[in-house]
Order: sequence, then structure tokens, then C-alpha cells
Amino acid sequence: MVSSEVVQTGPDHAPVFAAPARWGLRVASGRLAVEEVALAEIAAAVGTPTYVYGAGEIAARFHALARACRSHPTLIAYAVKANSSQAVLAHLAQLGAGADIVSGGELRRALVAGVPADKVVFSGVGKLDEELDAAIAAGVRAINIESVAELDRVAARARALGRVTSVALRLNPDIDPDTHPYLATGLRESKFGIAMADAAGVAARARALPELRLCGLACHIGSQILDESPFLASFERLCGLVRALRADGAPLRQLDLGGGMGITYAPADRELDVERLGAALTAAVAPLGLELVLEPGRYLVGSAGVLLTRVIGRKRSGEREFVIVDAAMNDLLRPALYGAYHPIVPVDLAAGERPTIRADVVGPVCECGDFLAQDRLIAPAEPGELLAVLSAGAYGMAMASTYNTRPLAAEVMVRGGELAVTRPRKTVDALIADEQLPAWLAR
Repeated sequence: MVSSEVVQTGPDHAPVFAAPARWGLRVASGRLAVEEVALAEIAAAVGTPTYVYGAGEIAARFHALARACRSHPTLIAYAVKANSSQAVLAHLAQLGAGADIVSGGELRRALVAGVPADKVVFSGVGKLDEELDAAIAAGVRAINIESVAELDRVAARARALGRVTSVALRLNPDIDPDTHPYLATGLRESKFGIAMADAAGVAARARALPELRLCGLACHIGSQILDESPFLASFERLCGLVRALRADGAPLRQLDLGGGMGITYAPADRELDVERLGAALTAAVAPLGLELVLEPGRYLVGSAGVLLTRVIGRKRSGEREFVIVDAAMNDLLRPALYGAYHPIVPVDLAAGERPTIRADVVGPVCECGDFLAQDRLIAPAEPGELLAVLSAGAYGMAMASTYNTRPLAAEVMVRGGELAVTRPRKTVDALIADEQLPAWLAR
């Protein structure tokens, strides 16, 4: 289950300090660090709030998944929506990753970062004509078709460009991945994918259109999945159609089982056994003779990211205690959006020796929904002290906004003992300068 349903049994800092590597951290001289760089040093150099990403953690997870799938040809196409930082994308591209994209903007980001077009798969229910044109012109590996209407639109755009483009059918296998309702994308009532009952007819139509080359089938059933069972269940729904299409002469080359591999959020979360997952999926797909495509996002970058924040103050209202920090819902939306659980721990291990308190960790945004944690057992944090919000590398900065005219957090990448600012913090004046007045208001 998604970690929004966690019942906290103790403060986060005790298990995190005991096993920091589970959250992509290490301990050095009594302080938390990302690789060889102490978080306190980053805060002193860059300020807060700041996202910090560990390049080594990303690489370790990519290599672990690649090793797990080594027995069968597999493309690991990173889900760009999880974290579209150019530094993250370029790092993964150099490791050999492809990209799973859901917009023309993500296509451009992936290509600029060095991801080869023939390693890019394009999903999403609302692709615009100009986005399709860009994908067709770039020669992406596959456009994942979500409806008959979209199939016809892709054919029309390819015809107008004088190109033949590869497509895969994104199917909705009606599999419940046992996750948060907002993260379940493979259920019958979801907006995503083509119903299984319609799949054969859509495949026949795709094969009849000369501008299209049907190269495979695809699905994506949801996110934060912690075992192989839902993936194998979706495979079982798709493999019968694969065999039927192959028997009919369809030149399929790939089976895309999507992403959704989960990570540790709450200390009690079990960890995904990636070696077991890879072995199970490759063994299932191998008899079909198709290349396996996986689209991990959160799994590759989630635990590699920390949101570093500083305590502004504390407040008591009736029986409720508040720890007010300089990070807010505009920096990390997941807790407010669907009750997601992120461990919040002091950067200085000595703070963990204090008697714990039960408090809400909130930001300065003018909304009651502006919280990073509610009713959380934590070490009491004093003004000026640093807190680390963990497992924040996925769907953190990617969903951030400048609500309340708050500049986006800075972003930093660490490799060993090296620190690089990959997105400087904008000033408020720079935010205002991005806007233009109409002529009748200009002075």
C-alpha cells in the first residue's frame, strides 16, 4: 500500500540514523550527509529550501535494475515526469537509460540531456498535434497509443510529415495495484489506455494504416508497487494478445510493462526486491521473443533526493503543536495532495537525543493544506535548525510551483565529495521580470 496509510510507531529519526543508506544517506561526524557532503554544508553554501540529489544513489539503483534484467534484452526508459532536472536526465542518459515521456516539453528535455530518440517512448492521453509532430520528426522508439481517435491522429500527422512512425498500443489491463487511488492507472475506470476488449480491433486498424508500424504493446498500472505480482498479472493479460498478433504476422518487437516500482518512504515500508522483480519479468517475457521495456521513475530517483529545510519557529494552538519551516506545499506537494508520508529528521544527530514531541510540520504558505507532516512524532526542532525531508527525489521539484510568489527551491547534485548547483534559486525580482504588462498599463 502507499505510505499515506502509515501509522507511525516511533520517531522517524531513530531508524533513519540507524540505517541511513535505506534513504540514500550516510552519517559523517554526527551529521547527515549525501555521499561525502554534509547537508549542513550544503545549507550554508546554497540556503534553504534546497533539493539535494545523490548521483551515486541514482547510479546504484539503475545498475541494480539493469543487473536484475541482464538475462533478457531490456530497455530501462526513465519516467521523466518523476524528476525532469537536466542534471538527473543527463546522468541517467550517460548510464544508458532511455526516457518515458508524457509531453513535448519532456521530449525536448530528454533530447537536450542526451537521451537518444530511439530510446524514447511517448505516453499520455492528451498529446497535442505539435507534440506528435516533434516526436515523429525526432524518430522516437514508440508513440504509445491511448485510443482509436489518437491512432488516427498519429497516422494523419505522420502522413502530413511524409513519415512512417512506430506505435505501441497502451492497454488498460484492469489490474488493481493496491496503491493510492490517485496512483492507480490500470483500472477499468481510469482515463488511461485502451480496454482489453477493444485491443484486437485497434491493433488491426493500426496494421492497416500505412503510416504506422505496430511495434508492440504497453501498459502502466500504477505507482509505488513493492512486489512483482501486479506486473506479472498485467503481463498475463497482455501475452495472449501478443501471441495472437504474432501468429497473424504482426512484426512486434517489444512489450512495455510500464513503471511504478516503489521505494521506502516510512520506516516500516518493505523494500522492493529488485533482483526478484527483474528475474520474474524477464523469465515471463523471454518466451515471447520480445524486448522488455520498463519505465521506472520513482525507483531510480526517489530515495536519491532530500528536501533540505530550516526551522523558522514553533507555535502552539490549543492542543496542537506546530513546527514551522521554510519549505512548503509549493516545494513538496505530495503530502497535501494525497497524504503522502515523507520521513522528516534532524540533520544533526544530537537533536535526536531530545525527548520527542508530537507536531505538525508546516510551511509559510497561506493554506490550511500547507503541511509536510501531520500529527508526527519528531525530535523537537528549534529555530534555525535544519531538517531533512527524505525520499523526496521523485515528484518533488517536478510538481513545485511559485504559489505565494515563493521562488522555486534551489537544486543541487552531489557526486562523492563534489557539490554542483544545478538550478540556482531565483529571486522574486526575477519572477516578476518574467511577466509583461499590457500596453495600457505600462508606464
